[in-house]
Amino acid sequence: QVQLVESGGGLVQAGGSLRLACAASGTIFSRGTMGWYRQAPGKQRDLAATITSGGTTNYADSVKGRFTISRDNAKRTVYLQMDGLKPEDTAVYYCRLSLPTLTYWGKGTLVTVSS
Repeated sequence: QVQLVESGGGLVQAGGSLRLACAASGTIFSRGTMGWYRQAPGKQRDLAATITSGGTTNYADSVKGRFTISRDNAKRTVYLQMDGLKPEDTAVYYCRLSLPTLTYWGKGTLVTVSS
């Protein structure tokens, strides 16, 4: 069983930065694609960024150039550096680990960006 625990959320002013972290238990972390997804109030959960086991990254158009995803397999942790935050980035941010036959989600961390 894999557990994912997010941290680093909080309240920040527009234009500010936050760094989210997601720590995973278990040894399969390094084999999976890690992703950050976000869900704003009243909206569906959408992709923000993903990173494969080989380090290939993918970003939603809305965060390109502002967010950076990275991973440290030795620490079993994935990060999301968020710069130039906007009020529309306000959401609960969820970590996801994807394997060929299994998917795990964290419980989320709230990011609030004030204008």
